[in-house]
Amino acid sequence: MRAAPPPLAGGTSGAEALRPLLDTVLDALHDGARARGGPLPPGGPEAVAARVAALGAVLPEHGTDPHEALRTLVHAVAEGAADPAHPLCAAHLHTPPLALAVAADLAASALNPSMDSWDQAPAASALEAEVTAALAAEVYPAAGRPDALVTTGGTESNQLALLLARERHGRIRTVVGANAHHSFHRAAWLLGLPRPVTVPTPDGTLHPAALAGALKGLDGPVLVAATAGTTDEGLIDPIPALADVCAAHGAELHVDAAYGGPVLFSRTHRHLLDGLDRARTVTVDLHKLGWQPAAAGLLAVRDAADLHVLGHTADYLNADDDTEAGLPDLLGRSLRTTRRPDVLKTAVTLRALGRAGLGALVDACMERAQDLADLVEKSPGLELRARPTLTTVLFRPVTAAEPTDGATPAGSADGATPTEAAGPTPTEAAGATSTDEDLAAIRRTLLAEGHAVLGRAGADGRLWLKATLLNPHATPGDLARLITLVEGSTHR
Repeated sequence: MRAAPPPLAGGTSGAEALRPLLDTVLDALHDGARARGGPLPPGGPEAVAARVAALGAVLPEHGTDPHEALRTLVHAVAEGAADPAHPLCAAHLHTPPLALAVAADLAASALNPSMDSWDQAPAASALEAEVTAALAAEVYPAAGRPDALVTTGGTESNQLALLLARERHGRIRTVVGANAHHSFHRAAWLLGLPRPVTVPTPDGTLHPAALAGALKGLDGPVLVAATAGTTDEGLIDPIPALADVCAAHGAELHVDAAYGGPVLFSRTHRHLLDGLDRARTVTVDLHKLGWQPAAAGLLAVRDAADLHVLGHTADYLNADDDTEAGLPDLLGRSLRTTRRPDVLKTAVTLRALGRAGLGALVDACMERAQDLADLVEKSPGLELRARPTLTTVLFRPVTAAEPTDGATPAGSADGATPTEAAGPTPTEAAGATSTDEDLAAIRRTLLAEGHAVLGRAGADGRLWLKATLLNPHATPGDLARLITLVEGSTHR
Protein backbone atom coordinates (compact mmCIF):
# COMPACT_ATOMS: atom_id res chain seq x y z
CA MET A 1 0.00 0.00 0.00
CA ARG A 2 1.37 3.40 -0.99
CA ALA A 3 2.22 5.67 1.94
CA ALA A 4 0.33 8.94 2.27
CA PRO A 5 2.30 11.98 1.08
CA PRO A 6 3.75 14.28 3.74
CA PRO A 7 1.34 16.96 5.05
CA LEU A 8 1.24 20.45 3.55
CA ALA A 9 1.69 23.74 5.38
CA GLY A 10 -1.38 25.50 3.98
CA GLY A 11 -5.10 24.96 4.10
CA THR A 12 -7.22 24.35 7.17
CA SER A 13 -5.05 21.43 8.28
CA GLY A 14 -1.69 23.11 7.68
CA ALA A 15 -1.38 24.72 11.08
CA GLU A 16 -1.84 21.42 12.89
CA ALA A 17 0.76 19.79 10.66
CA LEU A 18 3.20 22.61 11.39
CA ARG A 19 2.70 22.80 15.13
CA PRO A 20 4.71 19.71 16.23
CA LEU A 21 7.37 20.39 13.61
CA LEU A 22 7.82 23.92 14.95
CA ASP A 23 8.39 22.53 18.43
CA THR A 24 11.19 20.43 16.99
CA VAL A 25 12.67 23.42 15.15
CA LEU A 26 12.52 25.69 18.19
CA ASP A 27 14.14 23.07 20.40
CA ALA A 28 16.89 22.56 17.83
CA LEU A 29 17.50 26.31 17.56
CA HIS A 30 17.76 26.60 21.33
CA ASP A 31 20.02 23.57 21.75
CA GLY A 32 22.23 24.56 18.82
CA ALA A 33 22.76 28.06 20.16
CA ARG A 34 23.58 26.68 23.60
CA ALA A 35 26.08 24.22 22.12
CA ARG A 36 27.74 27.02 20.17
CA GLY A 37 28.01 29.15 23.30
CA GLY A 38 29.19 32.30 21.53
CA PRO A 39 28.75 34.49 18.49
CA LEU A 40 30.09 31.86 16.07
CA PRO A 41 31.48 28.32 16.18
CA PRO A 42 35.12 27.83 17.18
CA GLY A 43 37.66 26.09 14.99
CA GLY A 44 37.45 28.01 11.73
CA PRO A 45 36.22 26.87 8.30
CA GLU A 46 37.76 23.40 8.32
CA ALA A 47 36.27 22.46 11.69
CA VAL A 48 32.82 23.71 10.70
CA ALA A 49 32.92 21.94 7.33
CA ALA A 50 33.99 18.71 9.03
CA ARG A 51 31.09 18.84 11.46
CA VAL A 52 28.64 19.38 8.60
CA ALA A 53 30.17 16.59 6.51
CA ALA A 54 29.87 14.22 9.49
CA LEU A 55 26.07 14.51 9.32
CA GLY A 56 26.04 11.94 6.55
CA ALA A 57 24.49 11.74 3.09
CA VAL A 58 22.60 14.80 1.92
CA LEU A 59 20.38 12.68 -0.35
CA PRO A 60 20.02 9.18 1.12
CA GLU A 61 18.15 6.48 -0.77
CA HIS A 62 15.56 6.36 1.99
CA GLY A 63 14.77 9.30 4.21
CA THR A 64 14.81 9.35 7.99
CA ASP A 65 11.73 11.21 9.20
CA PRO A 66 10.68 14.88 9.41
CA HIS A 67 11.52 15.34 13.09
CA GLU A 68 14.94 13.71 12.82
CA ALA A 69 15.82 15.71 9.72
CA LEU A 70 14.73 18.98 11.31
CA ARG A 71 16.37 18.23 14.64
CA THR A 72 19.71 17.19 13.11
CA LEU A 73 20.10 19.84 10.44
CA VAL A 74 18.62 22.84 12.28
CA HIS A 75 20.76 22.01 15.30
CA ALA A 76 23.85 21.76 13.08
CA VAL A 77 23.19 25.08 11.36
CA ALA A 78 22.37 26.82 14.65
CA GLU A 79 25.47 25.43 16.35
CA GLY A 80 27.56 26.50 13.37
CA ALA A 81 25.95 29.91 12.88
CA ALA A 82 27.40 33.38 13.03
CA ASP A 83 24.51 34.59 15.16
CA PRO A 84 23.70 38.29 14.70
CA ALA A 85 21.57 38.12 17.85
CA HIS A 86 24.76 37.65 19.89
CA PRO A 87 26.06 41.08 21.00
CA LEU A 88 29.65 40.18 20.02
CA CYS A 89 28.63 39.38 16.42
CA ALA A 90 29.12 42.84 14.99
CA ALA A 91 31.07 42.61 11.74
CA HIS A 92 28.55 43.38 9.02
CA LEU A 93 25.23 44.98 8.17
CA HIS A 94 23.73 41.65 9.20
CA THR A 95 20.85 42.31 11.51
CA PRO A 96 19.33 40.14 14.24
CA PRO A 97 15.72 39.81 13.00
CA LEU A 98 12.81 40.60 15.26
CA ALA A 99 10.92 37.56 16.53
CA LEU A 100 7.61 38.92 15.26
CA ALA A 101 9.08 39.44 11.78
CA VAL A 102 10.35 35.86 11.72
CA ALA A 103 6.93 34.61 12.82
CA ALA A 104 5.32 36.59 10.00
CA ASP A 105 7.86 35.15 7.57
CA LEU A 106 6.73 31.68 8.61
CA ALA A 107 3.19 32.59 7.60
CA ALA A 108 4.46 33.88 4.26
CA SER A 109 6.25 30.58 3.66
CA ALA A 110 3.24 28.52 4.68
CA LEU A 111 0.83 30.40 2.43
CA ASN A 112 3.45 30.72 -0.33
CA PRO A 113 1.86 33.45 -2.45
CA SER A 114 3.78 34.24 -5.61
CA MET A 115 3.77 37.96 -6.29
CA ASP A 116 3.70 37.75 -10.07
CA SER A 117 -0.05 37.54 -10.65
CA TRP A 118 -3.12 38.55 -8.65
CA ASP A 119 -4.64 35.07 -8.79
CA GLN A 120 -1.64 33.73 -6.85
CA ALA A 121 -1.54 36.50 -4.24
CA PRO A 122 -4.84 38.40 -3.89
CA ALA A 123 -4.44 39.82 -0.38
CA ALA A 124 -0.64 39.86 -0.41
CA SER A 125 -0.57 42.01 -3.55
CA ALA A 126 -3.06 44.47 -2.05
CA LEU A 127 -1.02 44.61 1.17
CA GLU A 128 2.19 45.22 -0.77
CA ALA A 129 0.59 48.16 -2.56
CA GLU A 130 -0.42 49.72 0.76
CA VAL A 131 2.95 49.17 2.45
CA THR A 132 5.09 50.37 -0.45
CA ALA A 133 2.97 53.51 -0.78
CA ALA A 134 3.36 54.25 2.92
CA LEU A 135 7.12 53.72 2.93
CA ALA A 136 7.56 55.75 -0.25
CA ALA A 137 5.73 58.59 1.50
CA GLU A 138 8.29 58.40 4.34
CA VAL A 139 11.04 59.04 1.80
CA TYR A 140 9.07 61.59 -0.25
CA PRO A 141 6.63 63.27 2.17
CA ALA A 142 5.77 66.12 -0.19
CA ALA A 143 5.62 64.19 -3.47
CA GLY A 144 2.32 63.76 -5.23
CA ARG A 145 2.73 60.16 -6.49
CA PRO A 146 5.66 58.40 -4.82
CA ASP A 147 5.94 54.64 -4.95
CA ALA A 148 8.37 51.86 -4.06
CA LEU A 149 9.27 48.41 -5.30
CA VAL A 150 10.11 45.50 -3.02
CA THR A 151 13.58 44.15 -3.81
CA THR A 152 16.07 41.64 -2.46
CA GLY A 153 18.26 44.43 -1.12
CA GLY A 154 20.61 47.25 -2.02
CA THR A 155 22.29 45.51 -4.94
CA GLU A 156 19.01 44.92 -6.77
CA SER A 157 17.66 48.36 -5.84
CA ASN A 158 20.75 50.14 -7.15
CA GLN A 159 20.64 48.12 -10.34
CA LEU A 160 16.98 49.06 -10.82
CA ALA A 161 17.81 52.74 -10.26
CA LEU A 162 20.39 52.60 -13.05
CA LEU A 163 17.97 50.68 -15.28
CA LEU A 164 15.23 53.28 -14.81
CA ALA A 165 17.71 56.07 -15.59
CA ARG A 166 18.89 54.24 -18.71
CA GLU A 167 15.32 53.82 -19.93
CA ARG A 168 14.68 57.54 -19.41
CA HIS A 169 17.83 58.76 -21.11
CA GLY A 170 19.54 56.00 -23.07
CA ARG A 171 23.30 55.61 -22.63
CA ILE A 172 23.55 57.45 -19.33
CA ARG A 173 26.83 58.04 -17.48
CA THR A 174 27.00 57.16 -13.80
CA VAL A 175 29.09 59.14 -11.31
CA VAL A 176 29.84 57.60 -7.93
CA GLY A 177 32.13 58.35 -5.04
CA ALA A 178 34.98 56.02 -4.19
CA ASN A 179 32.92 55.34 -1.04
CA ALA A 180 29.99 53.97 -3.05
CA HIS A 181 28.78 50.38 -2.88
CA HIS A 182 30.37 47.97 -5.33
CA SER A 183 26.96 47.16 -6.82
CA PHE A 184 27.01 50.29 -9.01
CA HIS A 185 29.99 49.01 -10.97
CA ARG A 186 28.40 45.61 -11.43
CA ALA A 187 25.06 47.18 -12.40
CA ALA A 188 26.71 49.34 -15.08
CA TRP A 189 28.40 46.22 -16.47
CA LEU A 190 25.15 44.20 -16.47
CA LEU A 191 23.21 47.01 -18.15
CA GLY A 192 25.82 47.68 -20.84
CA LEU A 193 26.55 51.16 -19.52
CA PRO A 194 29.95 52.83 -19.42
CA ARG A 195 32.06 52.17 -16.36
CA PRO A 196 31.05 54.61 -13.61
CA VAL A 197 33.16 57.72 -13.14
CA THR A 198 34.59 57.39 -9.66
CA VAL A 199 35.26 60.55 -7.67
CA PRO A 200 37.88 60.27 -4.89
CA THR A 201 36.51 60.50 -1.35
CA PRO A 202 39.62 60.97 0.81
CA ASP A 203 37.68 61.59 4.00
CA GLY A 204 35.06 58.95 3.26
CA THR A 205 32.31 61.18 1.83
CA LEU A 206 31.62 62.65 -1.60
CA HIS A 207 32.49 66.36 -1.59
CA PRO A 208 30.28 68.73 -3.61
CA ALA A 209 33.28 70.54 -5.12
CA ALA A 210 34.81 67.26 -6.25
CA LEU A 211 31.50 66.21 -7.77
CA ALA A 212 31.16 69.54 -9.58
CA GLY A 213 34.63 69.09 -11.03
CA ALA A 214 33.76 65.62 -12.30
CA LEU A 215 30.49 66.78 -13.87
CA LYS A 216 32.17 69.61 -15.79
CA GLY A 217 33.99 67.10 -17.94
CA LEU A 218 30.97 64.99 -18.84
CA ASP A 219 28.56 65.35 -21.76
CA GLY A 220 25.10 63.87 -22.01
CA PRO A 221 22.75 62.58 -19.31
CA VAL A 222 24.32 61.76 -15.94
CA LEU A 223 23.10 59.92 -12.84
CA VAL A 224 24.96 60.73 -9.64
CA ALA A 225 24.85 58.09 -6.90
CA ALA A 226 25.34 59.43 -3.39
CA THR A 227 25.46 57.32 -0.25
CA ALA A 228 23.61 57.63 3.06
CA GLY A 229 25.43 55.07 5.17
CA THR A 230 28.66 53.81 3.64
CA THR A 231 29.52 50.14 4.06
CA ASP A 232 32.94 50.70 5.60
CA GLU A 233 32.36 53.65 7.93
CA GLY A 234 28.62 54.35 8.07
CA LEU A 235 29.12 57.88 6.74
CA ILE A 236 26.50 60.02 5.02
CA ASP A 237 27.30 62.15 2.00
CA PRO A 238 26.20 65.82 2.19
CA ILE A 239 22.96 65.19 0.32
CA PRO A 240 21.54 68.76 0.12
CA ALA A 241 24.79 70.18 -1.26
CA LEU A 242 25.17 67.29 -3.71
CA ALA A 243 21.57 67.82 -4.86
CA ASP A 244 22.42 71.48 -5.50
CA VAL A 245 25.41 70.46 -7.64
CA CYS A 246 23.28 67.99 -9.58
CA ALA A 247 20.63 70.64 -10.21
CA ALA A 248 23.25 73.12 -11.40
CA HIS A 249 24.68 70.62 -13.90
CA GLY A 250 21.43 69.01 -15.05
CA ALA A 251 22.28 65.64 -13.50
CA GLU A 252 19.86 63.30 -11.75
CA LEU A 253 20.49 62.12 -8.20
CA HIS A 254 20.09 58.64 -6.73
CA VAL A 255 20.82 58.01 -3.05
CA ASP A 256 21.88 54.61 -1.82
CA ALA A 257 20.40 54.71 1.69
CA ALA A 258 20.36 50.94 2.10
CA TYR A 259 22.03 51.36 5.50
CA GLY A 260 20.91 54.79 6.64
CA GLY A 261 17.41 54.99 5.16
CA PRO A 262 15.52 53.62 8.21
CA VAL A 263 16.93 56.50 10.26
CA LEU A 264 13.86 58.29 8.86
CA PHE A 265 11.89 56.53 11.62
CA SER A 266 13.89 58.33 14.33
CA ARG A 267 12.71 61.75 15.47
CA THR A 268 16.13 62.31 17.02
CA HIS A 269 18.31 61.45 14.03
CA ARG A 270 16.19 61.81 10.89
CA HIS A 271 17.78 65.22 10.24
CA LEU A 272 20.85 63.28 9.08
CA LEU A 273 18.85 62.47 5.94
CA ASP A 274 17.77 66.02 5.14
CA GLY A 275 17.53 66.41 1.37
CA LEU A 276 16.85 62.73 0.72
CA ASP A 277 13.58 63.62 -1.01
CA ARG A 278 15.51 65.59 -3.64
CA ALA A 279 16.78 62.34 -5.13
CA ARG A 280 14.82 60.84 -8.00
CA THR A 281 15.30 57.34 -6.60
CA VAL A 282 16.34 56.06 -3.16
CA THR A 283 17.50 52.62 -2.01
CA VAL A 284 16.42 51.47 1.48
CA ASP A 285 17.03 48.13 3.19
CA LEU A 286 14.85 47.02 6.09
CA HIS A 287 17.00 43.95 6.70
CA LYS A 288 19.60 46.36 8.08
CA LEU A 289 18.26 49.07 10.42
CA GLY A 290 14.80 47.53 10.18
CA TRP A 291 15.50 44.17 11.81
CA GLN A 292 13.79 42.09 9.13
CA PRO A 293 14.86 38.64 7.98
CA ALA A 294 16.54 38.95 4.61
CA ALA A 295 15.40 39.92 2.13
CA ALA A 296 13.62 43.21 2.73
CA GLY A 297 14.84 45.83 0.27
CA LEU A 298 13.07 48.76 -1.36
CA LEU A 299 13.61 51.14 -4.24
CA ALA A 300 11.59 54.29 -3.68
CA VAL A 301 10.77 56.61 -6.58
CA ARG A 302 9.54 60.18 -6.35
CA ASP A 303 7.09 59.69 -9.23
CA ALA A 304 5.34 56.36 -9.81
CA ALA A 305 5.30 57.10 -13.55
CA ASP A 306 9.03 56.27 -13.64
CA LEU A 307 8.11 52.63 -13.04
CA HIS A 308 5.98 52.27 -16.17
CA VAL A 309 9.00 51.20 -18.23
CA LEU A 310 9.11 47.98 -16.20
CA GLY A 311 5.78 46.90 -17.65
CA HIS A 312 5.84 43.45 -19.23
CA THR A 313 3.18 41.10 -20.56
CA ALA A 314 2.94 37.32 -20.28
CA ASP A 315 -0.52 36.12 -21.24
CA TYR A 316 -0.69 33.44 -18.59
CA LEU A 317 0.00 36.03 -15.87
CA ASN A 318 -1.39 39.40 -17.01
CA ALA A 319 -3.35 39.05 -20.21
CA ASP A 320 -4.65 42.36 -21.51
CA ASP A 321 -8.31 41.41 -21.14
CA ASP A 322 -7.74 40.36 -17.50
CA THR A 323 -6.06 43.67 -16.77
CA GLU A 324 -8.83 45.59 -18.52
CA ALA A 325 -11.35 43.64 -16.43
CA GLY A 326 -9.71 44.91 -13.25
CA LEU A 327 -7.21 42.24 -12.21
CA PRO A 328 -4.08 44.04 -10.96
CA ASP A 329 -0.98 43.71 -13.14
CA LEU A 330 1.96 42.69 -10.94
CA LEU A 331 4.69 41.88 -13.46
CA GLY A 332 5.82 45.50 -13.60
CA ARG A 333 6.50 45.49 -9.85
CA SER A 334 9.77 43.57 -10.22
CA LEU A 335 12.26 42.14 -12.67
CA ARG A 336 11.67 38.80 -10.99
CA THR A 337 8.72 36.55 -11.82
CA THR A 338 8.19 34.17 -8.90
CA ARG A 339 8.58 36.37 -5.84
CA ARG A 340 7.97 35.78 -2.13
CA PRO A 341 5.54 38.04 -0.19
CA ASP A 342 8.42 39.63 1.72
CA VAL A 343 6.15 42.56 2.46
CA LEU A 344 4.18 40.57 5.06
CA LYS A 345 6.91 40.56 7.70
CA THR A 346 7.49 44.26 7.11
CA ALA A 347 3.77 45.03 7.38
CA VAL A 348 3.54 43.13 10.67
CA THR A 349 6.56 45.00 12.05
CA LEU A 350 5.23 48.41 11.01
CA ARG A 351 1.84 47.70 12.57
CA ALA A 352 3.22 46.22 15.80
CA LEU A 353 5.93 48.81 16.49
CA GLY A 354 4.85 51.88 14.59
CA ARG A 355 7.19 54.68 13.61
CA ALA A 356 8.00 55.43 17.25
CA GLY A 357 8.90 51.84 18.07
CA LEU A 358 11.19 51.47 15.08
CA GLY A 359 12.72 54.85 15.80
CA ALA A 360 13.49 53.76 19.33
CA LEU A 361 15.39 50.74 18.00
CA VAL A 362 17.39 52.98 15.66
CA ASP A 363 18.19 55.31 18.55
CA ALA A 364 19.28 52.44 20.80
CA CYS A 365 21.78 51.13 18.25
CA MET A 366 23.16 54.60 17.58
CA GLU A 367 23.60 55.11 21.32
CA ARG A 368 25.51 51.83 21.58
CA ALA A 369 27.86 53.03 18.83
CA GLN A 370 28.59 56.17 20.82
CA ASP A 371 29.15 54.04 23.92
CA LEU A 372 31.69 51.89 22.08
CA ALA A 373 33.45 54.98 20.76
CA ASP A 374 33.68 56.27 24.35
CA LEU A 375 35.26 53.00 25.49
CA VAL A 376 37.80 53.08 22.66
CA GLU A 377 38.75 56.68 23.44
CA LYS A 378 39.29 55.79 27.09
CA SER A 379 41.53 52.84 26.24
CA PRO A 380 45.20 53.90 25.92
CA GLY A 381 45.95 50.90 23.72
CA LEU A 382 43.30 51.67 21.09
CA GLU A 383 42.76 54.38 18.51
CA LEU A 384 39.34 55.55 17.29
CA ARG A 385 39.02 56.40 13.61
CA ALA A 386 36.22 58.96 14.22
CA ARG A 387 33.07 59.45 16.21
CA PRO A 388 30.36 57.31 14.56
CA THR A 389 27.69 58.85 12.33
CA LEU A 390 25.37 55.84 12.32
CA THR A 391 26.17 52.56 14.09
CA THR A 392 29.61 51.74 12.68
CA VAL A 393 32.76 52.17 14.78
CA LEU A 394 36.27 51.81 13.37
CA PHE A 395 39.16 51.31 15.79
CA ARG A 396 42.57 49.68 15.98
CA PRO A 397 45.35 48.88 18.42
CA VAL A 398 47.95 51.62 18.72
CA THR A 399 51.56 50.78 17.87
CA ALA A 400 54.74 52.62 18.77
CA ALA A 401 54.81 54.26 15.34
CA GLU A 402 51.33 55.73 15.73
CA PRO A 403 49.86 58.55 17.85
CA THR A 404 48.71 57.44 21.30
CA ASP A 405 46.26 60.22 22.18
CA GLY A 406 43.36 58.49 20.44
CA ALA A 407 42.74 61.58 18.33
CA THR A 408 41.56 61.27 14.77
CA PRO A 409 43.66 63.29 12.31
CA ALA A 410 41.84 66.41 11.13
CA GLY A 411 41.08 66.81 7.46
CA SER A 412 42.86 69.40 5.35
CA ALA A 413 41.08 72.00 3.29
CA ASP A 414 40.74 69.70 0.29
CA GLY A 415 39.33 66.84 2.36
CA ALA A 416 42.57 64.86 2.64
CA THR A 417 44.08 63.93 5.97
CA PRO A 418 47.57 65.24 6.76
CA THR A 419 49.01 61.77 6.09
CA GLU A 420 47.35 61.63 2.68
CA ALA A 421 48.36 65.19 1.84
CA ALA A 422 52.01 64.90 2.85
CA GLY A 423 52.62 61.15 2.58
CA PRO A 424 53.56 58.75 5.38
CA THR A 425 56.59 59.34 7.54
CA PRO A 426 59.44 56.81 7.20
CA THR A 427 58.48 55.29 10.55
CA GLU A 428 54.85 54.91 9.51
CA ALA A 429 55.80 53.51 6.12
CA ALA A 430 58.07 50.94 7.71
CA GLY A 431 55.46 49.80 10.22
CA ALA A 432 52.24 50.05 8.21
CA THR A 433 52.34 46.63 6.56
CA SER A 434 53.21 44.65 9.64
CA THR A 435 50.71 46.58 11.76
CA ASP A 436 47.90 45.86 9.30
CA GLU A 437 48.92 42.22 9.18
CA ASP A 438 48.83 42.05 12.97
CA LEU A 439 45.38 43.63 13.04
CA ALA A 440 44.06 41.19 10.44
CA ALA A 441 45.51 38.34 12.49
CA ILE A 442 43.72 39.61 15.62
CA ARG A 443 40.41 39.54 13.77
CA ARG A 444 40.99 36.03 12.43
CA THR A 445 42.06 34.79 15.87
CA LEU A 446 38.83 36.05 17.41
CA LEU A 447 36.90 34.34 14.61
CA ALA A 448 38.76 31.04 14.93
CA GLU A 449 38.25 30.95 18.68
CA GLY A 450 34.56 31.81 18.33
CA HIS A 451 34.90 34.78 20.68
CA ALA A 452 33.83 37.72 18.50
CA VAL A 453 32.90 38.63 14.92
CA LEU A 454 34.45 41.94 13.88
CA GLY A 455 34.76 43.30 10.37
CA ARG A 456 37.64 45.03 8.67
CA ALA A 457 37.78 48.26 6.71
CA GLY A 458 40.43 50.34 5.03
CA ALA A 459 40.56 54.06 5.82
CA ASP A 460 43.33 56.63 6.06
CA GLY A 461 45.62 54.22 4.24
CA ARG A 462 45.39 51.79 7.16
CA LEU A 463 43.37 48.76 8.16
CA TRP A 464 40.81 49.10 10.96
CA LEU A 465 38.65 46.77 12.98
CA LYS A 466 34.98 47.45 12.27
CA ALA A 467 32.10 47.01 14.70
CA THR A 468 28.65 47.42 13.16
CA LEU A 469 26.18 47.67 16.03
CA LEU A 470 22.69 46.55 14.97
CA ASN A 471 21.62 44.72 18.12
CA PRO A 472 19.31 46.92 20.24
CA HIS A 473 19.71 44.47 23.14
CA ALA A 474 23.48 44.94 23.36
CA THR A 475 24.63 46.53 26.63
CA PRO A 476 27.62 48.67 27.59
CA GLY A 477 28.90 45.57 29.40
CA ASP A 478 28.86 43.62 26.14
CA LEU A 479 30.87 46.38 24.49
CA ALA A 480 33.37 46.39 27.33
CA ARG A 481 33.80 42.65 26.84
CA LEU A 482 34.50 43.26 23.15
CA ILE A 483 37.21 45.78 24.04
CA THR A 484 38.74 43.34 26.52
CA LEU A 485 38.88 40.60 23.90
CA VAL A 486 40.60 42.86 21.38
CA GLU A 487 43.10 44.18 23.91
CA GLY A 488 43.82 40.66 25.12
CA SER A 489 44.52 39.52 21.56
CA THR A 490 47.11 42.28 21.07
CA HIS A 491 49.29 40.90 23.88
CA ARG A 492 49.65 37.32 22.61
